[in-house]
Amino acid sequence: MAEKKLAVIAIGGNSLIKDKSKVTVQDQYQAAKETCYHIAEMIAQGWDVAIGHGNGPQVGFILRRSEIAAKVAGMHEVPLDFCGADTQGAIGYTLQQNLYNEFKRRGMKKSAATVVTQVLVDRNDPAFQNPTKPIGSFMTEEEARKRAEEDGWVVVEDAGRGWRRVVPSPIPQEIIELDAVKELLEAGIVTITVGGGGIPVVRNEDGSLEGVAAVIDKDYASSLLARSIGADLFLISTAVEKVYLNFGKPDQKPIDKMTVSEAKKYMEEGHFAKGSMLPKIQAIIWFLEAGGKQAIITNPENIARALAGETGTLIVPD
Repeated sequence: MAEKKLAVIAIGGNSLIKDKSKVTVQDQYQAAKETCYHIAEMIAQGWDVAIGHGNGPQVGFILRRSEIAAKVAGMHEVPLDFCGADTQGAIGYTLQQNLYNEFKRRGMKKSAATVVTQVLVDRNDPAFQNPTKPIGSFMTEEEARKRAEEDGWVVVEDAGRGWRRVVPSPIPQEIIELDAVKELLEAGIVTITVGGGGIPVVRNEDGSLEGVAAVIDKDYASSLLARSIGADLFLISTAVEKVYLNFGKPDQKPIDKMTVSEAKKYMEEGHFAKGSMLPKIQAIIWFLEAGGKQAIITNPENIARALAGETGTLIVPD
C-alpha cells in the first residue's frame, strides 16, 4: 500500500464569497462546491486532508444581524466567540456536505466531519494591549463612545468612514481538540477544523477554559495545525494563482519557487501586503522551520495543477 500523504489546506474567504454581489448563503454554498471539487481531486490522488478556513465576512454578517436585532427587537447580542462557533458549524456543514456529494459522484468511499475547534491563546499576548482587528458595523462617534463605556469595547475612527470596534489578534498556541482531529485523520476522515482560526480561548489558573473577544489569523492557526499533526504539505488556497514580487505594479513578477531564506528576504523588502500575503508567508515559514517538507500557495481551481508542479508558488526549506 502506498504511503499516506497528509496535507493541511487553508481556504480563504474567496473560496466562499466570490465577490461582493454574491454573498447569500446559496452563493456561498455554490462557491464552496467549486472549491470542494478541487479538494476532492487532491484526495483522489491519495492525500489525507485537514481543512482550515476563513470566516471574516460570515462573522461580520452575524454581528450585523445581531446589532440590528438588538436595536429593533431588543434581542440579546451574540458574543464574538459564539459568532466564531456559529460560523464553524455553518461553514463546516457547507464544506462537508459538498465533499460528501463530490465523493459520492466519484464513487469514493470517503467522508468528512467538522470539529468545532477551540484554540488557546496567551492572555499576556501583546495583541491584547494593542487591538487592531476591526469587526462589526460602523457606528457614530457617540454610539462608539457609549459602547466603550458600557461594554468595555475598544473603538477607533476608521479612515473617515465612521467608528468601529477593534479586537486583538493573538498568536495561536495550542489546538484544544487536537486529539480528536488526529483520530479522525487516522481513520481517513477529511477533517474540517480551526475554522476562522479557531475560537480563541484562554486558560484560567484552575485549568478551565474561557472564550475571549479576539480573532486568530486563520493562516497562523492552519500553520499550527500542520505542525501539530506532522503534515507533509501545507497548502494555502487564496485569490491568486501565484505569489508575486511587486504585486499590482507594472513590473510585478510571479514566483514559481522560493526557499525560506528567500521568503524572509522578500518579506523584509516589503513585497507582501500586511493584510493579505504577509501572514500567509509567515505561516508557511513557521511550518517549514518546524520540519515541514513543502508548502504551496495557489487559487482553488489550480490546486491539482500546483500539486503536479505546473503552477502555484512552491515554498521549501533551505
